[in-house]
Amino acid sequence: MGNNSRRNFLKKAGIAAGSFYIVPRHVLGKGYKAPSDKLNIMGIGAGGKGQSDIMSSFNKGAENIVALVDVDDRRAAQSRKSFPNANYYKDFRKALEKEGDNIDAVIVSTPDHTHTTIAMEAMRRKKHVYVQKPLTHDIYEARMMTEKAREMKVVTQMGNQGSSGDGVRKMTEWFDGGVIGKVSEVLVWTNRPVWPQGISYPAAGHAVPAELDWDLWLGPAKYREFNPAFIPFKWRGWWDYGTGALGDMGCHLLDPPFKVLGIRDALNVECSVGSVFLNDWVPEWIPEGCPPSSMVTLNYGPSAKNKSNVKLTWFDGGLRAPHPAGIPATEIIGDLDGTNGVILIGTKGIMTCGTYGMYPKVFKNGKRVDEAELPKATLPRVIGGDGGHNTQWVEACKAGYGNMEVSSPFDYAGPFTESVLMGNLAIRSYMLREGEGRTAKYIGRQQLEWDAANMRITNFEPANQFVKREYRAGWTM
Repeated sequence: MGNNSRRNFLKKAGIAAGSFYIVPRHVLGKGYKAPSDKLNIMGIGAGGKGQSDIMSSFNKGAENIVALVDVDDRRAAQSRKSFPNANYYKDFRKALEKEGDNIDAVIVSTPDHTHTTIAMEAMRRKKHVYVQKPLTHDIYEARMMTEKAREMKVVTQMGNQGSSGDGVRKMTEWFDGGVIGKVSEVLVWTNRPVWPQGISYPAAGHAVPAELDWDLWLGPAKYREFNPAFIPFKWRGWWDYGTGALGDMGCHLLDPPFKVLGIRDALNVECSVGSVFLNDWVPEWIPEGCPPSSMVTLNYGPSAKNKSNVKLTWFDGGLRAPHPAGIPATEIIGDLDGTNGVILIGTKGIMTCGTYGMYPKVFKNGKRVDEAELPKATLPRVIGGDGGHNTQWVEACKAGYGNMEVSSPFDYAGPFTESVLMGNLAIRSYMLREGEGRTAKYIGRQQLEWDAANMRITNFEPANQFVKREYRAGWTM
């Protein structure tokens, strides 16, 4: 649209009379820019990570924040102060109903258990969506989200910002250059949980704060009485709402090996978890909550990029991967403090990185290889690296579906999330038992075979209850 056409549009719309206007891009058709050249965005989940997602997408005023949604007025306070002209809602359904014609895109930065109900409703309305990691709470939701995004032809991005960083691109270039050969083993670890986990379920009976709509916070999860032990952030350790250490950090730490090696669907999964003993001989059994620590092993077949089976082992809760013989014992692997890390063991060398793919390194013959000796950059970089993850999505929304690549679209993030959540399926199966006390029999402690096409465990039927959860009455996908 030229400048004259734009001016005429503004005059006809009567915009000159107002100080704040909203013209959604979809009104002008695919690929066309709104008269303001700005994307009109709704932020759902306005506190904590939501606040930073909204600010990053706002991009110092390059876009419009049209509406804010949060079930807790306290959490939304700073965002409301930052965007006083944005309409504010507690219920995302009412917000989408009222603002649907005013917005182009939606940011979903709520607790894990509400990602899908919100994002699906936005996509039904053909809104582009940015959804925090993990994309969904369970495997079935991830599959449905991927299919819906493709059906509605909307621009999508999962909030694993390291996917836009330079680190994962360097590692891809090095691997594609044959530096470490074929990879058969991947080791990944995190210091999470850093919130209360592996403890007894909190007692109920607390008064709900006036600023919080507890029923809306619960969303599709089954009803439980309010307890301040769940909010903010501490919901991560409870299966009704969160996805534990894997959900929190898996999408950050597993992204580099997935991107580098081109792996997708796991063939099988098995795990073991840490136990807490408050009484002799009988471990605490808390099926409602994630364990204090776990080790999960996922096996993958050869990919087009990596002609080898891959054994991927995840460690959390203070457990760490063993230090490979090919890396000097004094070398810190992963993050600068070693608390999170990734190791890819190849036939010709070893490659490592930290969170978000940062601090990538290559080791050969027991020594670190100087980066100057490694393959040079060939892949395009995201402006701002991992800090440009939100704005990359915004620019892709402006360009229109299919006109610009993003780092973690649902076509990638959906199957990737399925693999991350396979680990949680194994953990929850591991805790299934018959009987109580010292005579309890744990029935799910085995390798679980996965049929990805049909989303089913084929050799232990009880595990399939964790593929798809039941929504509370009144809530749908």
